[in-house]
Amino acid sequence: MKKFRHGLHLFADLGVTSFQNLEKSIRSNHISCLRYRSGSRELSIQDGEARKVLVLCDSAGIPCLIEDDVALAIRQGAQGVHLNSVAPPLATVRNTLGTRKIIGVSVRDAREAAQAAAFGADYLHWIGTPSASHAPDTPSVLPENIAEAKRYRSIPVVVPCLFERQSADDLLQKGADALFFSLEALPETVTALDFAELALLFNRHNPYPRGSVLTVAGSDSGAGAGIQGDLKTITLLGGYASTVISCLTAQNTLGVLSVHQPSAAFFSEQLNAVLSDVPVDVIKTGMLHSEEIVETFSETLENYGKKLLVVDPVMTAKSGWQLLGDKALTALANLLLPSCYLITPNIPEAEKLTGLSIDNEGGMVESAYALRKRGARNVLIKGGHLGGDTAVDILLEGSKVHRFAAPKVSHGNTHGTGCTYASAIAALLAQGEILPTAVSHGKEFLTTAIIHARPMGSGHGPLNHFQAAQEFHRCRGVIFSDWHPFPGER
Repeated sequence: MKKFRHGLHLFADLGVTSFQNLEKSIRSNHISCLRYRSGSRELSIQDGEARKVLVLCDSAGIPCLIEDDVALAIRQGAQGVHLNSVAPPLATVRNTLGTRKIIGVSVRDAREAAQAAAFGADYLHWIGTPSASHAPDTPSVLPENIAEAKRYRSIPVVVPCLFERQSADDLLQKGADALFFSLEALPETVTALDFAELALLFNRHNPYPRGSVLTVAGSDSGAGAGIQGDLKTITLLGGYASTVISCLTAQNTLGVLSVHQPSAAFFSEQLNAVLSDVPVDVIKTGMLHSEEIVETFSETLENYGKKLLVVDPVMTAKSGWQLLGDKALTALANLLLPSCYLITPNIPEAEKLTGLSIDNEGGMVESAYALRKRGARNVLIKGGHLGGDTAVDILLEGSKVHRFAAPKVSHGNTHGTGCTYASAIAALLAQGEILPTAVSHGKEFLTTAIIHARPMGSGHGPLNHFQAAQEFHRCRGVIFSDWHPFPGER
């Protein structure tokens, strides 16, 4: 049954690129649709090549559309075709393929869009360049182009895009339904993590609850931090949370009484149980406790596709109990830093990881660059431990330094702030927000949860996740009665 796929659409010409290169991109598990052109004019070679490509796409669960070759699509049973002009009579192509096959059409202006829509196109590929810096004679994808194309029976619109998150986000906000990339034009530096980062942007199309986060952390019996704090945060922000428990703590608002670590084998079984079955968009880690757990986590992740990894390097409890030994810290720095999408240390944690002394915002920026040199893709240094009335956080995102500030709240009910902040960012990334927005909104959620925290117990009380979530969603026009089950679940 035909169905248009939101997401990343990839074009491959096997006369230009290799099958191995195509296979690597498809295996990244983040492509929604492949448009394929044969690299040969000989029918026997075309057929053999197409069979290999169709098997590859079928194993990845994505449709394969044959570019400009209806006959080849029919011979090999492809899911449809893409036509690079409206020149072939579309009514004839539709009659030939039937109603169950996908037909996409490239269009250059409103007239062609109307013509393609009238004769049964399933989506429109608006021809243009992804940047205004291209030659002036070349058309550009502008907001009015997308809006004009979408006038026609609400047909989905696919647009070409730079392989860059901000560019992709801009086009999605303007109404694009899918983004198109040519495999041979992709930079050599593109990785599976780049595909994962862009693919997540499309989760914003889904109804709540949306975005799936796996949290790997310790259990807090007082429920202010750890797995319990993560579950509250992710769920109340409108995501789905699965869990893997690294260790169990007996603790309350006064402090940690004892810690029990399950075996590494059982920890690995939990990871495999979730990752082999539950769709996961983002993985967030908290307390990992031991070198053995860190090593097991790193080894197990290698068996699964690349996912965004948010590392909260929890080292010490609010009460001062040491939660990460020196060997575990070394393992975390060597094994997780090079593979993480974002690391979120506070100032004492950043000082331990870098060996630098941090006493101002300049020191925070310096430590962020030091952590990036050790492999972290993005770094968020939390500045709540600095003096003053303002809590300033520094995000190093690529070559950009972002500053996030909020007034400090002077009461002791702040148990679980680090866990809440990191899991909020993870939840928002999984829902399709770009990183600076996820950090900004995550800090807003955290600050509200601190402001509304109420005393509980005799020590450091927990945050008020519930009221923070209510205010967060109300400000965005989301009410709980608007939420729906996952697609297909009724």
